[in-house]
Amino acid sequence: MDPLRNPFAPGAGTPPPELSGRAALLQRAAMALGRVQNGKAEKGLVLVGLRGVGKTVLLNEIRRHADRLGLHTCLVEAHEAKSLPALLIPHLRRALLALDRMDAISTQVKRALRVLKSFMTGVRAKIGEVEITLDIDSEIGAADSGDLEADLPELMVAIGRAAAARNTALALFIDEIQYFSPNELSALIMAMHRTAQDGLPIILFAAGLPQLIGLFGNAKSYAERLFDFPAIGALDEHDAAAALTKPAAAEAVYFEASALGYIYEQSRGYPFFLQEWGYHVWNTAAVSPITLGDTKAATEIAMRRLDEGFFRVRFDRLTPREKKYLWAMAALGAGPHRSGDVAKRLAKKSSDFGPLRDGLIGKGMIYAPAHGDIAFTVPLFDQFMHRIMPHEVT
Repeated sequence: MDPLRNPFAPGAGTPPPELSGRAALLQRAAMALGRVQNGKAEKGLVLVGLRGVGKTVLLNEIRRHADRLGLHTCLVEAHEAKSLPALLIPHLRRALLALDRMDAISTQVKRALRVLKSFMTGVRAKIGEVEITLDIDSEIGAADSGDLEADLPELMVAIGRAAAARNTALALFIDEIQYFSPNELSALIMAMHRTAQDGLPIILFAAGLPQLIGLFGNAKSYAERLFDFPAIGALDEHDAAAALTKPAAAEAVYFEASALGYIYEQSRGYPFFLQEWGYHVWNTAAVSPITLGDTKAATEIAMRRLDEGFFRVRFDRLTPREKKYLWAMAALGAGPHRSGDVAKRLAKKSSDFGPLRDGLIGKGMIYAPAHGDIAFTVPLFDQFMHRIMPHEVT
């Protein structure tokens, strides 16, 4: 088995060689993009799921389709250290400058550039983190109040009118959207609402952790009428097998049925884990077909790699108290668990852990699937906690 021919690609957002089990979602996104391009109203999509299910891969695949259609696209990855305006402004500036370079002079594009300059001035006065230059005068009195919920909708309407004037559309793509503050999320939803009301060609595709549905609903009650929230989960056994067998078959390598069953059992069908197992099984096996023995031998390597990377990078962000809390969750099993049961295991009251739970949700480690329940956002994290105990959590 030549490692140079290994088709499997474990990585953060790395496209798998076979995007199995997601055809219906991609067709749905393609329909939405086509409708917006043709001036028709359409809901945006917010992909919701745990870590390792391929949300980023899907978001990038939808963006590539938008690029092929000729839409203008902006891809943003949210994180805790930067605000929504600071992340959006460079991409909106680039999109507007691209519109401005098209054939005929457009007053709507020029106005949108002036409104963007005003928005940048207001943001700089309010939070002082935008240092991008734009060689044009501001549109005085437009999107420059410093109030994001007032200014962002006004800016997006100006950009939507500019795109419409050029007979094109703008598709926004935002990954890890759960990291935006409630005010930022509210402003973004309001902006998309305004552009939808005015029939402007802008659509939002986003991805994030399961708490997103609650965050959107809390930010604006009408969010569920603006967006659909497809759940992105683990693959079923058939699709998981296809994710392994099709790329291998292209290299004239095959799996025994028992090997596929074992990998599915170990990976639980999560796309990132399937790529991890596929990669190491390929490098472990001597010849085709890949056997059950090959997969068992590769499992030790795959688990060690996951422990050192995928799990460890998240574990090392935790405080000692947070580690103890997650250990108490892991001791109860995969979950979800009642927060009261976790507190009881730590000999405390549930109310004693309110800020700590909020911090763990903010770090993207847990979420609340229902009132009073908590669960890991990282699949198999409970097993990782068991493997490292009692060495690192006391």
